[in-house]
Amino acid sequence: MAATAAPCLHSVFVYGTLLADEVVRVLLKRVPPSSPAILQNYHRFSIKGRVYPAILPVDCKNVAGEVLLGITDQELDVLDSYEDVEYERRAVEVSLIDNSEKLIVDAYIWGNKDDPNLYGEWDFEEWKRLHLEDYLVMTTEFMEELEKPQD
Repeated sequence: MAATAAPCLHSVFVYGTLLADEVVRVLLKRVPPSSPAILQNYHRFSIKGRVYPAILPVDCKNVAGEVLLGITDQELDVLDSYEDVEYERRAVEVSLIDNSEKLIVDAYIWGNKDDPNLYGEWDFEEWKRLHLEDYLVMTTEFMEELEKPQD
């Protein structure tokens, strides 16, 4: 019997809707351990006509978020599908707030750096108050569609 390789686990920096444990639980069927972190030289923008944010490199700006730890390959596939084609998963360096440790993690970066629909700064607490309930319904429908058997 061949030995199976240990599963590859990933760390993912989240900064928008995935800061809500309720959304993560719908997507991953669990809330993985996380650690508060800062992504330096990036900015979290609002997107005209959308309720979720985008991040792009901007000198002298910082994005506060969390690093989701112990994400499996299968869970990363779910997050890739959830984040859609407008985002690119890239390796970035974040600083953990608890101990200033620097980590290389995955983050979903907005693909179009010249997008005219990006503006201002996205606010998590405002999003949570105004949109979380509807967003959970949409996320649940997304997962039901994703989990349907492919014909």
